Amino acid sequence: GNIEILNLDMKPGNTLKVKGKIAADTVGFSINLGCSSRDLAFHFNPRFNESVIVCNSKCSNAWQTEHRDHHLPFYRGCTVKFLIEMLSDKFRVKLPDGHEVYFPIRHGYRVINYMSIMGGFKMVSFKL
Repeated sequence: GNIEILNLDMKPGNTLKVKGKIAADTVGFSINLGCSSRDLAFHFNPRFNESVIVCNSKCSNAWQTEHRDHHLPFYRGCTVKFLIEMLSDKFRVKLPDGHEVYFPIRHGYRVINYMSIMGGFKMVSFKL
């Protein structure tokens, strides 16, 4: 169920609304934003086996320092909706229970053209 979207054209001030169903048997999933699978401005990775949301960036296929947020408001088998907002200096993720996760834009991204969704998440809809 992996999805890749090219030519996304997400800019500061834009909000990506994602809705989908989390697989009942998954260890996690990730939503990735950047210019390619090798260069990611934002990797959003809920991990159910660790009860954590890991956020990171990738530059020339090398992972950077990860941020870990131990607030995981959704669970396997549920349908979720969350918002990923691109600000001028960071990403803000609004989770279903109102909790927010922030992650800095590390490499001066001005436009996000690439998005992928991987793992146990079946996207129902997304809107930019």
